[in-house]
Amino acid sequence: MDIVVIGSGVVGMTTAWRLARDGHRVTVVDRAPATAQGASRANGAQLSYSYVAPLAGPGVWFDLPKFLFGRDSPVRFRPGLDLFQYRWLLKFLAACTRSEALATTRKLLRLAYLSRDVLHDAADIRALDFHWRQAGKLVVYGSAEGLSGARAQAEYQSRFGSRQQVLDREGCLAVEPALQSIAGRLHGGVFTADDEAADPYRLCQGIEAMLSGDNHGVRFVYGRKVRRLLREGRRLRGVETADGVIEADAYVLAAGVASRRLGLSAGLDLPVYPIKGYSLSLPIANDAAAPRVSITDTAQKLVYARLGSALRVAGMADIVGPSDSIDPARLEQLTRQARETFPQASTWQELSPWTGLRPATPKGLPVLGESGLDNLLLNTGHGALGFTLAFGSAEAIAAQVAGRPAPVPMEDFSLKAA
Repeated sequence: MDIVVIGSGVVGMTTAWRLARDGHRVTVVDRAPATAQGASRANGAQLSYSYVAPLAGPGVWFDLPKFLFGRDSPVRFRPGLDLFQYRWLLKFLAACTRSEALATTRKLLRLAYLSRDVLHDAADIRALDFHWRQAGKLVVYGSAEGLSGARAQAEYQSRFGSRQQVLDREGCLAVEPALQSIAGRLHGGVFTADDEAADPYRLCQGIEAMLSGDNHGVRFVYGRKVRRLLREGRRLRGVETADGVIEADAYVLAAGVASRRLGLSAGLDLPVYPIKGYSLSLPIANDAAAPRVSITDTAQKLVYARLGSALRVAGMADIVGPSDSIDPARLEQLTRQARETFPQASTWQELSPWTGLRPATPKGLPVLGESGLDNLLLNTGHGALGFTLAFGSAEAIAAQVAGRPAPVPMEDFSLKAA
């Protein structure tokens, strides 16, 4: 079957890989000049299979004034003139209940564990050089209340296969001695030994190189913005670009934040809104002072991952519209907080700052599978979990194309469920 995958981020590239492995003829089309130039370019780099709780949770109500008015809040809302933003925010707030957050976590855990299994079973992927490390992940908390909530979350997740340890301050420092500089504000943490880290940009580059060979023959069409999806009745006839129409038997929409615009051109109302995140990529100057396990600092909502000889620092969630410009104040905040945590890890002279737009749904569930059109499948809306969920999402799409039994309940990730 001829299949067009729209989008060359980690979600689109893993989808192309999985479809090509089934023997389909795949064309990947993207407006960027090369692979992974959007949210996959320099994100948090964590494969957090057991840390998938959504941003929409009951704690949002307590923090809402800070999100709206706080200068240094890790999450910021800045309402604009976009009516869709208000509609998205209302659905997001409606999802901020304990029962909804737990249900979303359960669904995401299943997809995350599928993603882990697919990656671990894929010898051709694991042979690629993308700094993949099974280093484990430590999530640290600064208060007894925060650690108590984390303990309850870990107990809940254990019912679905999570293996996590709740640690006190000394236990956290034993797992990651480089946290000594913030020992005074640590109360405890949760360690997940089987979480991982890797570079999604290098992964996408590796997949492209592999798929471009004679054994797969996948075609990559870069620098070609898809203007609209050409719908005829219940089917797509093709995708319109500035250089003509690309036709195929089937299509997969994996275009990140552009998915909403393209969906509208075919009559689809996709609840995908951009949430801006920031990152730094720092050369490690002192090996002992840089973390070896992946770290999530819940107080500052920052993540840290070692990628070869570099330290990736990422965080913040700005619900401020579609611009991916770098806010100097946010960059200064990210740099200051990271330097306070690991002051000797880098010289802090080469920051390599980046910002990207995460394609988020109100509940935090990606939209997978049927679109309502006979030959268009959806694979979008993964938010901050695109890397973690990419391989599982690709497996679900490939199964649907082939008519195999779904590896996860697809109703959990339907357009209606989002």
